Amino acid sequence: MVQKQSCAQQFHSARRAGAMHALDSINHFFLIGQMIIPGSSYWNIGIGRAKGEVEQDEEALRTMEALGPNMAWLLKKINT
Repeated sequence: MVQKQSCAQQFHSARRAGAMHALDSINHFFLIGQMIIPGSSYWNIGIGRAKGEVEQDEEALRTMEALGPNMAWLLKKINT
């Protein structure tokens, strides 16, 4: 269920192609539901083939480290 003016975010793990399309499609769903999406330093995508391999994607880890505080800040603002 989508809740108007609530916070939404996503992360995609992919072997190679398709992650950007999935990210874009789900963002459309969030936005049409009037949800608020915090940004990060890059796209919320991690690349890996085997289980746990995405944890070695340093760019994805930096992106998530930037996203965490942004999400926390937004949630705090929405709830005050």
